[in-house]
Amino acid sequence: MTTSENKNWQRPFFTIWIGQAISLLGSQLVQFALIWYITAETGSATALAAATMVALLPAVFLSPFIGTLVDRWNRKRIMLVADTVIALATLVMVALFALEVIQLWHLYVLLFVRSIGGNFHRPAMTSSTSLMVPKEHLTRIQGLNQMLNGGLNIVSAPLGALLIELLPTQGVLAIDVVTAAIAITLLFFVTVPEPERQTIPDEKPSMWREMKAGFQYVVAWRGLLYIAGFATILNFILSPAVSLLPLLIKDHFGGGALELGWVNSAFGIGVVLGGLLLGAWGGFKRRVATALVGIAGIGIGSLLIGLAPAKVLILALVANLIIGIAQPIANGSLGAILQAVVDPAMQGRVFSLVGSVAMAMMPIGLAFAGPLSDRFGIQIWFIVGGIVFLVLTLLMLATPAVMNVEQGRHGTADNESEEKEN
Repeated sequence: MTTSENKNWQRPFFTIWIGQAISLLGSQLVQFALIWYITAETGSATALAAATMVALLPAVFLSPFIGTLVDRWNRKRIMLVADTVIALATLVMVALFALEVIQLWHLYVLLFVRSIGGNFHRPAMTSSTSLMVPKEHLTRIQGLNQMLNGGLNIVSAPLGALLIELLPTQGVLAIDVVTAAIAITLLFFVTVPEPERQTIPDEKPSMWREMKAGFQYVVAWRGLLYIAGFATILNFILSPAVSLLPLLIKDHFGGGALELGWVNSAFGIGVVLGGLLLGAWGGFKRRVATALVGIAGIGIGSLLIGLAPAKVLILALVANLIIGIAQPIANGSLGAILQAVVDPAMQGRVFSLVGSVAMAMMPIGLAFAGPLSDRFGIQIWFIVGGIVFLVLTLLMLATPAVMNVEQGRHGTADNESEEKEN
């Protein structure tokens, strides 16, 4: 049964979605608790950077392999095993903290294990969504996902801070084990559809061959390749901006921790509003047009931050609110496009490949942004970034392969084919 034929898709999908939302809150609390523990115990920026890199490594180097396995294996089992592994890693941390034998290297190893679990879970959940949700609702679901992430960004930090005051570190970590158990239980009782997997007779399955097929799938589809390239460039610009924002607030706007908190909250509120807007509206009929509106909005917000006069913090608040609203509109629409047009049997590989390249841009972007900002001022990165976003919007608008990507790999629109079948 296809998603278009399944009129009762909401109950199974949202059963999983609610469980994963609860589990994600637990994961955010773990992240906050561990970051605070490392900060308090070491006071070392290197230690914090190492924790971030450990969490990023699986996404950068293992995602292409993981995506291939996701397309080969049962996706429900992958999510169950991934959630279980993450919960067990957290449980080990709980025991180490309770016994007061925790060491920094323990955290690095367990963060690495949790990251591997997360990198299996994400493509499995994303590719399963396209089989559970009718294509006409994918953009709205992406809007809900973006809204959820924005809401968690607002709630998790103050909630984590409160819990750290009330509970020992192992107590905060134990909450994640409970939330993961809820997600596993809800997922266990839901049927997750599997894609039709094409096999060549008398040919043994080969992981390398399937990984190569995923790469060739992206490269051969110009519209998809261009979108992946544009998304990588956008990530290259955005990632350093997040890291440079505290210095911009301090040095240019003359603010402190409180003002930084206001600016971050403005962004989080914007993400929630943008996610709500996308979820309720669903975007234009052509999802790519909706994505372009979001990308242009991010560019305008970045330019506003970069061009804002010194000490005028209100402009930074307005700009971050604009960026927050625009980001889920851009990301949600691009995600919905990929879910709608990529062959379900290839989605694990495609999503992981695109994610791997995008994540690899984070340290590269930081390597460029640091010296450039030191030489010309922090605002220059936001100005250049805003200009790049607006130029990319125009380039995508002028590229037929991008504007027609929703017509499918062979130029036949999904909705047109469905109408002919009906």
